[in-house]
Amino acid sequence: MNRVRILPLNAALGPLDYAVPGDMRLEPGTVVVAPLGPRHLTGIVWEAERLLADAVPDERLRPIAEVVPVPPLRAPLRRLIEWTADYYCASLASVARMALASGGALKGPSTTTEYRLSGKQPDRMTPQRAQAMERLDSEQATIRELAAKAGVSEGVLRGLVGQEVIEPVEVDLHRPFPRARPDHDVPELSADQQEASDTIASAVMARRYAPFLLDGVTGSGKTETYFEPLAAALKEGRQVLVLLPEIALTEAFLRRFEARFGVPPVLWHSSLKSTERRRAWRAIATPPGEGGAQVVVGARSALFLPYADLGLIVVDEAHEVSFKQDDGVRYNARDVAVMRAHFEEIPVVLASATPALESLHMAASGTYTKLDLESRFGEAQLPSIDLIDLTEERPEAGHWLAPRLVAEMEERLAKGEQSLLFLNRRGFAPLTLCRNCGFRFQCPNCTAWLVEHRLSQRLACHHCGHETTPPANCPECGEPDCLVACGPGVERIADEVAERLPDARVALVTSDTLSSPGKASAFIEQVDAGAVDVIVGTQLVTKGFHFPELTLVGVVDADLGLEGGDLRAAERTYQQVAQVAGRAGRGEKPGLVLIQTRHPEAPVIAALAEGDRDAFYEAETEARRSAGAPPFGRWAAIIVSSEDEREARDAAFAIGGTRPDLDDIAIFGPAPAPMALLRGRYRYRLLLNARRTANVQAVIRDWLGKLDLPRSVRVGIDIDPYSFV
Repeated sequence: MNRVRILPLNAALGPLDYAVPGDMRLEPGTVVVAPLGPRHLTGIVWEAERLLADAVPDERLRPIAEVVPVPPLRAPLRRLIEWTADYYCASLASVARMALASGGALKGPSTTTEYRLSGKQPDRMTPQRAQAMERLDSEQATIRELAAKAGVSEGVLRGLVGQEVIEPVEVDLHRPFPRARPDHDVPELSADQQEASDTIASAVMARRYAPFLLDGVTGSGKTETYFEPLAAALKEGRQVLVLLPEIALTEAFLRRFEARFGVPPVLWHSSLKSTERRRAWRAIATPPGEGGAQVVVGARSALFLPYADLGLIVVDEAHEVSFKQDDGVRYNARDVAVMRAHFEEIPVVLASATPALESLHMAASGTYTKLDLESRFGEAQLPSIDLIDLTEERPEAGHWLAPRLVAEMEERLAKGEQSLLFLNRRGFAPLTLCRNCGFRFQCPNCTAWLVEHRLSQRLACHHCGHETTPPANCPECGEPDCLVACGPGVERIADEVAERLPDARVALVTSDTLSSPGKASAFIEQVDAGAVDVIVGTQLVTKGFHFPELTLVGVVDADLGLEGGDLRAAERTYQQVAQVAGRAGRGEKPGLVLIQTRHPEAPVIAALAEGDRDAFYEAETEARRSAGAPPFGRWAAIIVSSEDEREARDAAFAIGGTRPDLDDIAIFGPAPAPMALLRGRYRYRLLLNARRTANVQAVIRDWLGKLDLPRSVRVGIDIDPYSFV
């Protein structure tokens, strides 16, 4: 009897063996449906020798029910799934599910019905209908998706369908994407760009694994540099994956891509409609020569898609923290991208103006090939940088911008140039309290203060999403008109700009205001058209945008990122401020960066002021080396949580009490997490600091595998953690 071993897409189940009907041919990677008791499950045929399973006699095996009509997952992707599960201490099933991320795509070719406004008016206008028609202008999607976008019930929309105000549209779910043209608009590169581009393109043509660190100052043309190896991959008939850290960056990238290649790339991110995800998934699984996707631009989850013939991977802004996933499978997309390139035997490019210390170490050791772009493209020059010591140049009472920064903004406004103010804090104020009794608004689900968002009239938790309306009176003492907003957020800074520069046109840029690619596109159009004088934003404005008329950048609170227990705080602060500083002076006019700080003597602030990146990285490298921190040692975290505080504490101490005694691994904790309550769960943490030679994953699996904890307790494992809350 023919038998196969499958990996079910259910983490609670282990590998299972099934019989293969005589007329069925199943190679490894085939997606199948198999019976389990009275129901059916989806699984992937796997090499039997790579998965351990209980021995089951042939006569007890049940037959595979059907083969799902999609191409089998190729061997390099299967090896990546195994490596990711092993390295990050996750289940194979949870990683494999990311490869089959579009359930609809598994159903085979078909069409579907979407809906859009027809241009007609309803017989009777109601507030709900008016809201729907206003919000659904130019939108086309299913009734459920349109209802979510419009903020109305599906019944409201179905009523509009009945009156032909909304019309049905038949959509081919698997129509091919337009073809990119590698010779559409070939740019003229500088000598440094051409040398770096040729080096990467040679590896693309040779079809060999080659990791590159493309280290270029802001405005040096890193995107144009890797576009040419991308074009080489297209000429070879192969696929390219470009990873971006933020959806909000997608729109700016799409414009540059379409200008170079004539058409937009295929997108993959969480904001896609289900039909768009289905179409993209099947195109990605189809070879480009058969009409499949050529270039995919996506978020970190795009790494696990079943590419038919991948030829190049690019990780743009590779230093970004958002490439690290902090729930579910806690993987770092930058590192997984390198491993996927290794298994696929293709080049991978990590592009950044401020590379992670780990990436620089890999380049210094010769593991990565480092390609440098040391000057800005064309005539543009790097901006000059100066510090504003807030202990000496204090803002006026009740204000947050120093007089020198305001004066420079006034000068830019008079010249018709643009300014940017950066503060990595959303909302109006991070804390609201009662001046009468001292009551502070705290999230009921998290150890966090509620952030006041004055524009939307709400108090919100940025960790769990809890929201409430600001009351007129203090909830504790009942005193009216006593609530005080403490500290600045970007909304408060925008208000101050409007007060001091009443003629300035201000754009507020946060994840709240740029929540979709469409809104990002509108923002870019406004700035390019000169309709914005001052941009006030969070970390979203630190990367990806190119505005030639932007000549002044003000960092409102450069010390903000240095607070708290983040072990990478100095590196993150340097990267963030250096990136936002790089937005200034990207055109023909010189740029100026003013950094407000209370600690000008701090090494990271001094390095930023002097423009001495090498000195900062050298000092940070020595600090990491002496602490045994990455890249010279390894970190791993164990996070224990429960809805019951005592249960979480007892479980954490049970884990801590059975810790192994090893020479090459130090184990700290358990201790309450800095964010001791998160989304209604009490949390404790243990931190492991290990030598590079230690097999941390094996130690953790053996250690935790011996414990029998309550089912209501969750134990998360975070290898190479970036968040320590």
